[in-house]
Amino acid sequence: MSYLGGKMIPSQTQPMLQYQMKSRVKVAAVRAENSSNLIASLLLAVALLLMCFVTQSSAKEMFTGADIGNGEYSLKPDATQVYKTVMHEGKPVELRIQTFYPKGHQPSDKRAAAVFYHGGGWHSGTPDQFYPQCRHLALRGMVTFSVEYRTIKRFKNSPKECVKDGISAMRWLRKNAAQFGVDPERMAAGGGSAGGHIASAVAFCDAFQEDGEDQSVSPVPNALLLYNPVFDNGPGGFAHGMVKDYWEDISPAHNIGENPPPTIIISGSKDALLPVSILERYTAKMKEFGGRCELKVYQDREHGFFNIWLSRDDLVRTTLDVDAFLVSLGYLEGPALLEKPVEKK
Repeated sequence: MSYLGGKMIPSQTQPMLQYQMKSRVKVAAVRAENSSNLIASLLLAVALLLMCFVTQSSAKEMFTGADIGNGEYSLKPDATQVYKTVMHEGKPVELRIQTFYPKGHQPSDKRAAAVFYHGGGWHSGTPDQFYPQCRHLALRGMVTFSVEYRTIKRFKNSPKECVKDGISAMRWLRKNAAQFGVDPERMAAGGGSAGGHIASAVAFCDAFQEDGEDQSVSPVPNALLLYNPVFDNGPGGFAHGMVKDYWEDISPAHNIGENPPPTIIISGSKDALLPVSILERYTAKMKEFGGRCELKVYQDREHGFFNIWLSRDDLVRTTLDVDAFLVSLGYLEGPALLEKPVEKK
């Protein structure tokens, strides 16, 4: 006999009691293990939620002008491609395009694109002028490009070669749109000053085609984003003396045709190179030919006021204008990601 809790237990019942006690111990152990697993699962779920929160918090929802050039708003291109090789002083020189991609972009995508040409009076300038606009539009979901073209200071060329390179770049990008995940029917061209001239010349001036290119691929952009564009080169217009022998072919203002691409023009009321009267005349002609043309004249601003080195606030304001224009075309969706600067009184 055995005793349990002060009571005497018959020998024949002892094995059964031992079995019941072992079963209870096992059940208790399983319950403890299940509780531990439940707690571990809850802790894991909490950790995952925290990770999601941190990830979402680390991605900025809105940027200011001060953010441009930093972090997600980096002005470093994502890729570089050669679109053309030209001869200079007996040697081949590669002309390049700098590319900016949206996050998570795939070649299988079919996104809208924007192609920018820098300013500099055809004499100078570099593609990095439009890196801020390129990065902004890439953050918004477009694929963007900034084009290197021949300039007079470096290559001793004429404005004709500038336009030829502009056409070559647009044609090459459209021909290779699938490589970049771009919709060839939603490709805007833009630029500032002489770059604005090149962008509009690509749309309207077809007299400057490069030999050997596939002429079946149209270089004509589907929209124009023009910053103080010097697109009137007729008598009394920009640099008429430089192009007087062929101004009728190279002046976009004198070559607008039927159904021109929808256009936004941004300029300043005190632009010494581009009087408002020329802008208004160009806008009226665009509408006369059945085109859409939005004119944004910033009061008391001079030529090139939108550049990052002159005013981050004006860079943001003009970028928001272009953003809204592209939204209206269906090239962009949703909020612009940039906070509009407070107007100074």
